[in-house]
Amino acid sequence: MSHGQTKLSRRNFLLAVGAGGAASAAAIAAKTVPQAQSQPVVGGDDKKKTRGYQASEHVRNYYRTAKV
Repeated sequence: MSHGQTKLSRRNFLLAVGAGGAASAAAIAAKTVPQAQSQPVVGGDDKKKTRGYQASEHVRNYYRTAKV
């Protein structure tokens, strides 16, 4: 075996070990992390339903102090 093929073989081995380790870690994480289940919102509590950006007093204060 030549010196060039030995380096290439080692690189391929290390690449395969790294990819295999990452794949197995992802598979284990996918099994152990509980999946969130969406539940329908019951009731008409409109205060908890916020949509989009809301400029509150502390946000306006930040913008005021961050002006350059």
